[in-house]
Amino acid sequence: MPRANEPRPLTKLEARQIWLQAQRLDVSEPFGAGPEAVAAAVDHLGYVQIDTIHVIERSHHHILYSRIPGYVRADLRQAQSVDKSVFEYWTHALSYVPARDFRFFIPSMREHRRNGHKWFASVKPEDTSKVMRLLRRDGALTIRDIDDDVLTEKEHLWQSRKPSKRALQLAFYTGDVTISERTGMLKTYELMARHFGWDKPPKPASSAEITAYLLDRALRSQGIVSLDSICHLDAPSKAAVRRLIEARVRRKELVPVALEGAGKQEHWGRPEVLEIDTAAEAGEGPLHILSPFDPLIIQRKRTELFFDYGHRFEAYVPKEKRVFGYFALPVLVGQDIVAAIDLKTDRQDKKLLMQKWSWVGKGAARAARKDYKRRIEEELHRFERFQLGE
Repeated sequence: MPRANEPRPLTKLEARQIWLQAQRLDVSEPFGAGPEAVAAAVDHLGYVQIDTIHVIERSHHHILYSRIPGYVRADLRQAQSVDKSVFEYWTHALSYVPARDFRFFIPSMREHRRNGHKWFASVKPEDTSKVMRLLRRDGALTIRDIDDDVLTEKEHLWQSRKPSKRALQLAFYTGDVTISERTGMLKTYELMARHFGWDKPPKPASSAEITAYLLDRALRSQGIVSLDSICHLDAPSKAAVRRLIEARVRRKELVPVALEGAGKQEHWGRPEVLEIDTAAEAGEGPLHILSPFDPLIIQRKRTELFFDYGHRFEAYVPKEKRVFGYFALPVLVGQDIVAAIDLKTDRQDKKLLMQKWSWVGKGAARAARKDYKRRIEEELHRFERFQLGE
């Protein structure tokens, strides 16, 4: 007789299919179209990471495009600035987050208000008072609207020399202001309450509610989870999350999983999610050219465990040491990552440039390359139109 709560064996192929289904990368148009699709995608994924690198389209637009075939950038602008169904805040990185999840971030905002933020320790009270006074008096503003700053020295590479910008960034982390609009990477700041039209803010989530939120968000968007995948770059949350997992296992709401190749690393999934159909063969299914910041790629060790593909982000690697290229994009075909292609958008001449093409995984098998290459090239034409659109 099997022991109670004995781990359920799971092959890598099964695990990939579960994760791809959870990420909605196994079907062609899972969220529909328009601003409502943007809100639905962010809501399902839990967050969409923002990044400044612009060799090709920035990561937040790229991630949404991968799940919304008809995506246009104006849809995200509508969701953020008009519908206000998404807002920006810090998850493991700066991200778009569902507005309905706002209360789970209030405790972090209050913590920054009490204790400051290590990145903005140099912000002076008078600088904060200045930007808040301007916002209350003149309405939403960008840093370009403040032209009387006396520039200061940077304390780290990415810090602004403008005291007002540092003060606005601190006010963002404390929840006093929000980013109401983006034009490229230029942020428009607005008072949080005025942006959302609140008489009073939502009730903050309790510690127990935040723990459940982290676990449920991961289960929804990952299918099969580990402590590392739930608490990505958030080690302090692991102890509470583990206790909640153990309680759910006892109630048979979660099942331990023995994932092929995972060794001692523990995984869990919901019982209904583990009832999967593995009839699809490798190579079948949609093709996606993914951002290196895509949720399927950003947790590098997890991606390598599930896909036997170790992605390398080489933008900050010396040129002579790069393997895949400056900004390589993994190519997913069905259930397999088969290539990594280093692309660059030439916006002046309006074309997409192929810097390097590397076959990986099943794509390395010469017999498969012809069909993969044809499908990837077809997708590259659509990808180029997206890069150059709007």
